[in-house]
Amino acid sequence: MDGFLFQASIYLVAAVVAVPIAARLGLGSVLGYLMAGVIIGPILGLVGSSETADLQHFAEFGVVMMLFLIGLEMDPRALWDMRHKLIGLGGLQITLTTTAIMAGMMWLGYVWSISLAVGLIFALSSTAIVLQTLSEKGLMQTAGGRSTFAVLLTQDIAVIPMLALLPLLALPLVPSLAADGSIQLSDANDHGHAAMSLVEGLPGWGVTLVTLGAVLAVVLAGLYLFQPLFRFIHTARLREMYTATALMIVIGIAFLMSLVGLSPALGTFLAGVLLANSEFRHELESDIEPFKGLLLGLFFITVGAQIDFLTLFGDPLNILGMTVAVIAIKASILCILGYAFKLRKRGQWLFALGLAQAGEFGFVLISFALQTNVLPRALAEELLLVVALSMLITPLLFILYDYVSHRLGDPEDQRAPDEIDEQGPVIIAGIGRFGQVVNRLVRASGFQTVVLDHDLKAIESMRRFGIKGFFGDPTRPELLEAAGLKSAKVLVVAVDDPNSAVKLVAQARRARPNLHIVARARDRGHVFRLYQAGANDIVREMFDSSLRAGRYVLENMGLTDYEAAISEQTFFHHDREGVRELAQLWDPAIPSAENQAYIDRAKELEEELGTSLLAALEKNEAAE
Repeated sequence: MDGFLFQASIYLVAAVVAVPIAARLGLGSVLGYLMAGVIIGPILGLVGSSETADLQHFAEFGVVMMLFLIGLEMDPRALWDMRHKLIGLGGLQITLTTTAIMAGMMWLGYVWSISLAVGLIFALSSTAIVLQTLSEKGLMQTAGGRSTFAVLLTQDIAVIPMLALLPLLALPLVPSLAADGSIQLSDANDHGHAAMSLVEGLPGWGVTLVTLGAVLAVVLAGLYLFQPLFRFIHTARLREMYTATALMIVIGIAFLMSLVGLSPALGTFLAGVLLANSEFRHELESDIEPFKGLLLGLFFITVGAQIDFLTLFGDPLNILGMTVAVIAIKASILCILGYAFKLRKRGQWLFALGLAQAGEFGFVLISFALQTNVLPRALAEELLLVVALSMLITPLLFILYDYVSHRLGDPEDQRAPDEIDEQGPVIIAGIGRFGQVVNRLVRASGFQTVVLDHDLKAIESMRRFGIKGFFGDPTRPELLEAAGLKSAKVLVVAVDDPNSAVKLVAQARRARPNLHIVARARDRGHVFRLYQAGANDIVREMFDSSLRAGRYVLENMGLTDYEAAISEQTFFHHDREGVRELAQLWDPAIPSAENQAYIDRAKELEEELGTSLLAALEKNEAAE
């Protein structure tokens, strides 16, 4: 017990110290975890390799939980829409990378079976590191991020046939002389046998049936069992029961997938997809997220701790050369595939650099290849080091992407804007949740609108419902003119980016001094900027809904519906006039917390608000 507590303390202290430092330096949490592992393992020797290897099996549940959470964010229809990338882009990446690395190994003099095994190992990338980094940098929903995720998912699926193929590549058995003088056959590595599983010893058709049965069991449980189970748990009203149930689902599915030789991460991803539309989805996310983050961090630390610097320093040129060669070969193939699948500039760079490393499943395949006598032990030890080093380099590749992305300076989506062939009295720039409601109300009232948005998916989604919109950047003056800015009566600015909204309002006001501009604001500071840019009506995106919620609170605190409505309207008018006054005092060059005139008037307005509310209620009582 003392030894366990010491090891746990070492890992946690390393994470607490290294990760914040890496984050402050802009290097990302993943590199912080990896460097923490390097420091406590090879450098200081505070943790041993055997303990680290045992701990890594436990930490790999972080990858499993991460795939479960990603599945919760993706409904089955979205997964079906990705089928072309899964089969085409992902399949080509695995095939071409395997072939290229196999050719390189054969050129170095290895037999074809070993070369093919090495090609399969390095065809995989790190799901854990890449998805964690994409989430941290907010790149998951970009074109490059979506393509990267599709390839990673394909790779996780491909692990299954790879594990089935590796035993067929086994090296010949080596004869040896036993103590009694008889000849025995043993494998060249003498590394033992693969772990037993549920499908061990079954014929091919039996393995297929068991595998399909396990997948079907997960699907049926996701459709018919999990939601009734959570409704039952809900009756207990105990928070820890939600957490226990969520962990039971993830661990249980991972165990079932392992029994039949499938990827645990793939099984839990499928379960997450089936629960994506469940009313308990957000509860599941909040319960699993802390475990996922901690276990993923632990996994990254174990990767860093297992880097064998003795082997590296014994032949540094060979090891580093292999690592650089793997990254270069994969990046080149990914770059070509990205271009072929219409990724450009930022998206192409993200796709190529993000997937250029080897992955955590490489450790699994190398270990299995040793057990099944596919790889010589000396080569396997070098390959383990190459996998770990390439994963260690991955955060640096993302830093390189950030640099290249900044230098490019162009938007990721390079599709030409649509030709606008309609004009109307109302132009709506931005068709997200806010703009959609405005558009529906205005159109339903009998007025024509012209909708512009730079989000191609949003435009295409509208068209499926028979609503015409035009793809393009609304801040471009020529698009506004084509949409009829010179003759329009109202411009609605509902774009997501606050800076783009201010820019659009200023451009439209210069072009049409008499145009009425209705603008969506993120917060009060954004209100002031839009006011100075020339917007007529400024709507804070959460203001009206917050007022309605406040009115419901007052109604349930004893006020009548009419009294609550009076308080709501009084607050609305007082706050609106107050914001107009504060806009005159607001200075973009001075933070609001340091603008004394602004602070003094804000305090006065807050005191006047209470007086106004009491006066309004007293006036209502007198009228009754």
